This record gives sequence, structure tokens and C-alpha cells, in this order.
Amino acid sequence: MTRISAERIAAIEARRDELQAAMSAGDLSAEQFVRLSKDYAEVEPVAAAAKEVRRLRSEKESLEHMTHEADAELRAMAEEELVENQAKLAEAERDLALKLLPRDAADERAAMLEIRAGTGGDEAALFAGDLLRMYQRYAETKGWRFEMVSATAAELGGYKEAIASVAGQGVFARLKFESGVHRVQRVPVTESGGRIHTSAATVAVLPEAEEVDVQIDDKDLRIDIYRSSGPGGQSVNTTDSAVRITHIPTGLVVIQQDEKSQHKNKAKALKVLRTRLYELERERLHAERAGARKSMVGSGDRSERIRTYNFPQGRVTDHRINFTLHRLPEILEGQIDELLDALIREDEAARLASLDEA
Repeated sequence: MTRISAERIAAIEARRDELQAAMSAGDLSAEQFVRLSKDYAEVEPVAAAAKEVRRLRSEKESLEHMTHEADAELRAMAEEELVENQAKLAEAERDLALKLLPRDAADERAAMLEIRAGTGGDEAALFAGDLLRMYQRYAETKGWRFEMVSATAAELGGYKEAIASVAGQGVFARLKFESGVHRVQRVPVTESGGRIHTSAATVAVLPEAEEVDVQIDDKDLRIDIYRSSGPGGQSVNTTDSAVRITHIPTGLVVIQQDEKSQHKNKAKALKVLRTRLYELERERLHAERAGARKSMVGSGDRSERIRTYNFPQGRVTDHRINFTLHRLPEILEGQIDELLDALIREDEAARLASLDEA
């Protein structure tokens, strides 16, 4: 466990006091007060955690001193309280260390959720639909806004591809470890012999970008307008409203045809493109900082098999942390907090360990 020095704790508390004093000044502009308030909101929880560590350390010193007392009864009581104190102190130091870890700047952002059917044909498309519904149900339990951006339906149900925007508090922080290949093992509805098939769908969770995050030059775009079409060539509408945008420098292509309005399709396509460009830049920066090192919960590589949903055994296994739950129906209904919590704890443990190694 990383031990935070007394000097570091004092510096944290001093910064909190400094911000508090600055906010009390009477000559602040509204903009200055908002900026200071934001800084204070980030520092105050860390300072509170630091104060608790300092209190428990002081209590520990007093108890250790009491264990050398001549009075046997007092000594025994101090030794008992010292055991309790050490457990609380270890937890408080871990809490403070977690609060001091570098934060992912994207954690509080909305997320773009992209699900694509992989190997398995019709069954993969049905599974992609199951995953989309699972995340939609989970978003409902969190009070998040879940909005479909685009979807390509498969003929027998489910989706070949679906993209949704999920907005709310801490969305990306909760969902970011879901990126990767999700595998399903079950008897397909199209299988008459009762044999278990394995199919897969790919999930990508990207932090949504705002216009200020990614500046797109019009000359870098090729925009094609054409007539929308549905499954099997069925005409969706009779106007040229579908939009395909190609970002020439990167080769990224986004197609949007769900809306009847060309302008709405273009706006949605640009939103998706902006998010993908933002993620490319995040990946580049991450590679520079971390090299080839991967966290214990995976690299976020979308080709990495991360989880298996086994219907005959009613279980879900996350392969990155070797974590299994035997309640598949509830998980597919959106009850995924236990899975997400386990992944977040493992990531925190890995990052704390990297601090100890540094």
C-alpha cells in the first residue's frame, strides 16, 4: 500500500484552506468564483480523506504509547483499540490514495455506445440486440438518458450494428470497461437439433466529444448524400436524406440514415465522427504515456474477448478478472452493477500497485 507522507497531507489541506479563503474574498467576478468553486469541489473530498488519515495516525501514536503503560487493564484496552485503529487506518490510507490517483478526464462525460454483431450470423445479431437492451435497462436504473443514434436491423431480429448515446452523471466511468468482444453460448432459435452455438458481438464505449474538443475542417470531409434503404433493399423514404461522411485524413467513415431529414442525419453523423476522432487522440496520448503496458482489466482493445454469457449454465464470466456470476437472466435485464464494481476495483488495485512500483 502506498503510504502518503505527512507533508503531502499538509499540502492538500493547505490548498483547500487557500481556496476557501479566496472564495470568501469580496472582489471576485462571477467567472473567478465559478473557477474557484470547481477547484474547491475537486480538492475538498481529498482534503477530508487526508484529515481522516491524519486523525487516525495521531490516534495510533497515542494508543501505541498507552500499550507501554504499567496498568495491565489499560494496556489491554489500548492493544484492542490499536487493532481496530490499524484496520481503519489502512482503509483510510487506501481511500486517500485512490482519491490522489490521476483521474481520467473523460470519466464524467456521456458515452457513445457502439454494438456490432460479430461471428455467428443471425444469432450474433440477436445477441447484439440483447446487449443493447441490457445497457438500455441499466441506463434506466441509473436515471441516464439513452438515445438511439443509428441502427441497422437484421432480418430475423436484433441488430447488425447499433449506436446509442448515453448521458448522465459518471456514465463513461461506469461503462468504459465494457469495450471488447462479448461471447454468447446458447441454442439459437434457428437451431432445430438443440446444439449449443457460440456467437459474438463487439462493444465499443467511447467518451462523447463536444464541438470544442475536436475541430473538424470542412475541407477534410467528403459528404455523400443518397437515398436511404432498409433491410432487403426496402425503401425507407423517397428523398435523398442518407448521409455518408468520410474524414479524409484518417479514413474514418460514418453513415447515418435513420432520420428523414438530411440535416438531422448529417448532425448525427458529425457527432459520431467527432467522438471517434476524440477517441483516436485519447488512444494516441495513452500509448505515449503508458507504452505497451496494459491494466489488469484489459487494454480496451475491441478485439479482446472480455466476457462470456453461457445460457445452459446460467452464468456470466468476465475473463479479464476471472469473475463469474450465476445469474445470467438478471444481468441481461440490466443488473450489471456487481460486474462493473468488480472491474473498477481491479483497475483501482492495479493503479495503486503501479504507484508502489514507481
